[in-house]
Amino acid sequence: MFSGLGSFLSEGQNWWFLLFAICAIGGAIYMITFTKVVHMVLSVAFTFVSLAGLYVLLEAEFVGFVQILIYAGAISILMIFGIMMTNHRAEERAKSGPVQKILLGIGSLGLFGILFYAIQNTTFPSASGSLQTGQDNTLEIGKLLYNEYVIPFEIMSVLLTVAFIGAIVVAKREED
Repeated sequence: MFSGLGSFLSEGQNWWFLLFAICAIGGAIYMITFTKVVHMVLSVAFTFVSLAGLYVLLEAEFVGFVQILIYAGAISILMIFGIMMTNHRAEERAKSGPVQKILLGIGSLGLFGILFYAIQNTTFPSASGSLQTGQDNTLEIGKLLYNEYVIPFEIMSVLLTVAFIGAIVVAKREED
C-alpha cells in the first residue's frame, strides 16, 4: 500500500506539493474549528495562498497569481469589511449530543472509505511524454478580456460595485 511513498517523496517538487497540500487542508480545518470570525477569514486566506502554490506547481502561474490577488487579497478584505460593518457578536454553539457525534464519525469514515476505494481503483494515464506543457497564455487572456469580452467585464464590475453599496446601505439601516 505504501510502496510508492518513497519514490513519491524522492523528488523536490513532490515535497512542495506535500507542503502546500498540508497547508491547504490545515487552513480548511482551522477555518471550521475556529470560533472567532476574523480568525476564520485569516485561515481561509491561508488556504487560498496554499492553493495558489499548488497552481504554480501545476505550471498554471497565471491562475496562481490570480488566486492570490482575487481570493487571498480581495475576497478576504471584503469578508473583513463585511465583519466590521455588521454587528457581529459571538454566539454560543449548540452542543451536540453523543448520537450526533456517532453519526458524524460513521459519515466521515464512510466518506473516507469511498474516496480511498475510488483512488485505489482509478487507472491514471502514463506520463511517458504525452504531457505537453502549455505556453504562457496570459497575453492571450488579456487580449480576449479587453477586446472581445470588455462589455461583460465592465458590467460585472458595475454589478459588484452596486452589490457592495447595497450591502453598506443594508448594514446602515440595521444599525439605525
